Amino acid sequence: MKFTVLTIFPEMFDSFRAYGIIKRAIERKKIFTSTINIRDYATDRHQMTDDRPYGGGSGMVLKPEPLAAAIRAAKEKAPSSRSILMTPQGHVFNQHMAQQLTAFSELILICGRYEGVDERIVHDLVDDEISIGDYILTGGELAAMVVIETVTRLIPGTLGAEASAENDSFSEGLLEHAHYTRPRNFEGMQVPEVLVSGHHQEIERWRRESSVMRTLLKRPDLLQTNNLSEQEIKILKKWYRIIKKLI
Repeated sequence: MKFTVLTIFPEMFDSFRAYGIIKRAIERKKIFTSTINIRDYATDRHQMTDDRPYGGGSGMVLKPEPLAAAIRAAKEKAPSSRSILMTPQGHVFNQHMAQQLTAFSELILICGRYEGVDERIVHDLVDDEISIGDYILTGGELAAMVVIETVTRLIPGTLGAEASAENDSFSEGLLEHAHYTRPRNFEGMQVPEVLVSGHHQEIERWRRESSVMRTLLKRPDLLQTNNLSEQEIKILKKWYRIIKKLI
């Protein structure tokens, strides 16, 4: 998969590409990343990419001319690409959306700045709008990094263990089960006995129960939109009876 990021701060992505999963994915040629500096497409001698909004108000807005030229240049190099504007007004990003994006071989991620971009850009040159949450960032660069890493994790061959992405929280609509490592005794707290028993079927059953209960306690909203299996429903009923007795 190829990611092209349009930004006025391309240097922000240098460190992002130099470490961890993203670095390994690039080295293995699983992904290709590049940046386009929107300022390079400004036509005035000061390379201005923003201006005051019509109608007044605070803040600045990204000008349409350099941004349109940058998007068109990116699309010319990647004609089958999907252009995505990182904006708080977009659809809230989640794991399901990340899985959908893996269907595309090329993504163009447009990083907004200041008060946003000229609306005419959105109408003519943007295929999708994505938000990573209901809060405000200075620009879309961090949001673009989140999208790149989340999608990259789903590409076969990018993770050390192929099952990692499948077992991550939200992959099946539930939070991931609790994790333990050595030592078995930490400050008086023991690792659950089943995890050191060697009985793989029992371990899998414990992990499923842990996943369901962590979701119930920490993100019960996920249970309302998730198609629970028969096993998961039994786990919820079991704990409901236990909790009811306690109260």
